[in-house]
Amino acid sequence: MPHHALEIILTRPLNPAELDAACRRMPLAASYDVTRLMTLVPAKTPNRAAHRLHRRLKDRLPIDVITTHYPDDNGQVLLNLALPSAAHTALQTTALCTGQKPERLLERSVHRALAEYNHQEVRRLEREVRRLLAHTLPAHLLAAMGHVLTQNTQGPTP
Repeated sequence: MPHHALEIILTRPLNPAELDAACRRMPLAASYDVTRLMTLVPAKTPNRAAHRLHRRLKDRLPIDVITTHYPDDNGQVLLNLALPSAAHTALQTTALCTGQKPERLLERSVHRALAEYNHQEVRRLEREVRRLLAHTLPAHLLAAMGHVLTQNTQGPTP
């Protein structure tokens, strides 16, 4: 049976006793701030692995999201969300009214939100570049960007 690498995003950091109790139930690797955990779960599909993980740890951890760590063949990752009952009911009602599956409705909403975020981020960066170009030559800005990008190995900053 294949193993699936899953990441658990927690609603709050764990204290040492909580982490120890969860690790006794299954092997987990914790991030430095103990807000994210990684594990391998044997299952036929990533979806079954996420459900199995959620069942085993839901009473031990404040789970917010379970996600596959590696994208599938289509570049997609599985998100297993722990929705509050009111949100779950609202999602079910909306899905019923629109004739869609709740999973598909949620997937479309997430894609729409990510597309909007990307659009806003591109616009913000365009404004910043225009502001910088008001005070420097394009060649200087381009050279500085190239230098920063080749030196920055930590990834984006918040």
